[in-house]
Parts: sequence; C-alpha cells; structure tokens
Amino acid sequence: MKTKQLFSPGLMLASVLASLASAAVDSASIRRPNVIVIVSDNQGFRDLGCFGSPDAITPNLDRLAAEGVKATTFYATSPACTPSRGSILTGRYPQRNGLFEMIRNEMVSYGHRYTMEEYAYSPEMTLGLDLRETTFGQLMQRAGYRTAVVGKWDSGRAKRFLPLQRGFDFFYGFANTGTDYWTGERYGIPSTFSGNALIKPEGFSEELFTREAVRFVRANRQQPFFLYLAYHAPAGSANLEKTGINPPKKYLDRYPELDPKSKRAEYLATISCMDDGVGEIMSALRELGLDRNTLVMFFPDNGAGGVADPTPFNAGGSQIDRMGEGGIRLSFIARWPGVLPAGRSTDEFLSILDVFPTLAAVGGARIPDGLTLDGFNLIPVLQGRERSPRQAMFWHSRNSKAARVGKYKWIESPTAKGLFDLTKDPGEKEDLSGQLPGVYADAKAHWESWRREMDAAEPRGPFRDY
Repeated sequence: MKTKQLFSPGLMLASVLASLASAAVDSASIRRPNVIVIVSDNQGFRDLGCFGSPDAITPNLDRLAAEGVKATTFYATSPACTPSRGSILTGRYPQRNGLFEMIRNEMVSYGHRYTMEEYAYSPEMTLGLDLRETTFGQLMQRAGYRTAVVGKWDSGRAKRFLPLQRGFDFFYGFANTGTDYWTGERYGIPSTFSGNALIKPEGFSEELFTREAVRFVRANRQQPFFLYLAYHAPAGSANLEKTGINPPKKYLDRYPELDPKSKRAEYLATISCMDDGVGEIMSALRELGLDRNTLVMFFPDNGAGGVADPTPFNAGGSQIDRMGEGGIRLSFIARWPGVLPAGRSTDEFLSILDVFPTLAAVGGARIPDGLTLDGFNLIPVLQGRERSPRQAMFWHSRNSKAARVGKYKWIESPTAKGLFDLTKDPGEKEDLSGQLPGVYADAKAHWESWRREMDAAEPRGPFRDY
C-alpha cells in the first residue's frame, strides 16, 4: 500500500538549517545564550503543580512555566530510559542511533550481586552509545560552549563512552540507568563519577547534582555554557535490598497527609527535592545577571506507571512495552525571557527529537555534513509564530509498536491494540479500528514505512544486528 509521507528527516533538516539562517536572538547585541536542559526520570505527566497535580509541591517549576511556555503534546521516543535519553543526546530515533534497548545487567533482577571481576565484562560495562554518533555536547562544544553533564548519563559506563569523551568538559553523576540515591552504587557496584574517576559520594544524590550544577554555572558565568542536568528523581532506587529512595525527611514533611514510608510519598518528596534544585539554579542565574540570556528547558525522559500520575492518559504495561500515552507523553516547559512568551501553553506536536536541532539553532552550531536528524528547531513553534512540521511519530520497543499519525494513534502491544482518536479519547479507551479500517490500515502502513527507513539507515550498535 502506497502512503503519503508524513515524516521526512530531510525536510526536518531543512527546517533546522532555515532556523540557523534566522537566529532567535540578535547575536550582535548580546553574547550567545546559555542553555540548560533539565531532565527528570520516569515522571508522570501530571506530577507537577503547573500540569494539574493535586498533591505535587513544585513552586519553582510552576514559576518556570508561568514565566515561559508549556507544551502538552511532547513525546519521548521510548517508554524506557536508555533509548529515550539516547534520542535526547543525538536528535535521532533509537532505531537510527542504535541505542534502542536498556543498558543493564539483567541478573540483578534475580538477586545476583556482581563482583567487580564479573562486572568488567557485563553489558553495563561494555555497551554504550555508538562512537560514530554525534552528541549535543559535541555540537555545542564545537560551537565554543563550555559543556557539562550533571546527573544520569545512561549511555555507556566504559571510559570511551563517558561524557568527557563525548563532547563534555565536565561530568559529575552516574553512568548507569539507575543508582542508589545515598551510596552512589548500582546494585552494590560503584557507579558515581567525577570526570572519568569513580568516587564515593556523601549525601543525597539529587542535592549533590544541584550543588554541582550551580557550581558549573558560577564557574562559567563569563562565557556561553551548556548544562545538561539529568536528575535521577523521581525514579526508584537501584539497590538489591529494595529499601526505596529514602529521601531526606525535610522533603517528606511537605506531604503530611501521606504515609512517609509509602512509595507515593517518597516519589513526591524526591520531585520536591528536584524542584528546590531548579529554584537554586534559577536564583543563581538571576544573581549573576544571566537569567534573561539563558534558555531553560525541562521535561522527563519518559512517562511512568506505578505510583506516578499519568492523568489523563493511560500508562499500562511494563516500562519497556508501555505504549499508552502515559508512557510516552511528557510534560514540557521552556523559559527564555524576551524570546519566548510568558504564560503560554501549546498543544503543537513536539518531541525530545527536537532538542538537538533547537540547540544547534540557538547556539549557532554547525550540524555535521550528512547527519540525518529526526527533529526541528522548537523555538518558532513555542513562540507561536509557526506550526509544528511534525505530522507523525513512531515507536518500536520489543513486542510493542505504535504510531501517531495526525490525531490518530495505532498501537500493537501485549497490553493494548487498536486505533484511538487522541483528541477525543486521550485515555485510549475506545478502539476505532473496526469503525475506521482505512485509517487503521493507513497508520500501520506509515509505521511499516518508517521501520523500513530505520532498517535502511547506516547501521549503529550496540544492539543492531549487522
């Protein structure tokens, strides 16, 4: 079946280059803007006050939204951490950049504790984002920015994969897909780095990440900087004892109506800790006179189930197969005074694939010749000057497939199957495949066309068979 092409990476790249030709700010009058990208971990769509949460206490993120733009139709490329974060780093679908599966040692699921000798040749130590991929750190570093990763890297733990070798001047955080919030270990194995060296941190990880982020901002206030602040909050803790997050009491005390030992209380307390961190960073920017010349973006890496609140969407299923909107639709905030309007909300079709090309446009960075991107510069859309050029998006995760084409979403997974009109049915409760067989077939055909395009792309590891 021949279908109309609704998504063209070539067209997206042309959009990026056009944006570069028409900069978002007058670079002759002020220095190039700083950029801070803040990412949370496994956070429900509604778990911010500004997105309607009845219980999450997030005054700093709420202020960020009030002073900037919220996007309500912003997607991850996967319901799982590693693939989604790889797309943030590269601006490319996981199936194109090769990082379409979790980097993890599965034996911990059965209670196995790795020795350092075993760990040396395990998947977590040997797999990572293909070295042929260009990260947004390399993009911004080449454009003259000081670059940093603070928090969760999740793109390879071996030295060749670590941030200092992938375009970043500074790294403080953990390289794995998860860690213990207090020990800095992943299932008993040290996982926290300062630069290329393993360290034993002292303190609650999210507070340490905020401390290092503020230090980086202060140390680089005289030059353009790019900070990728990837919190672990509010994801669960990675320890064999399954003792939970155990956030500091001062954050739990903000939720007196909840049992402090409950997972929901720990989850919300950890979000509030992250929110305090955002407040500290914004205060530092204001103090240094940088806040009007800094683009700040916030969004989760993917949605969540369990104690998270995906309202009004359906999360459903295990993380890797969670193709309901609650697993892939994200809350998004962007603030840039004088460039982005304050208090605006948009439902334009956007995604994490658009972060990389937005950085290129904002930072005046040159996109490498021959690099195929799957996104576009967000700024004109967030300003309300342009419509999103995106008309479709696609997902493939193990046994689960999905496509959004216009307002319709096609799903084929172990926990859901059918066609849904997201404008009328965001919870995906009414399967329309029987009523609209042509639309159903068309959406599936678009997914198959996209899958063929991914299969024909230049092969990338670590998971692809080539």
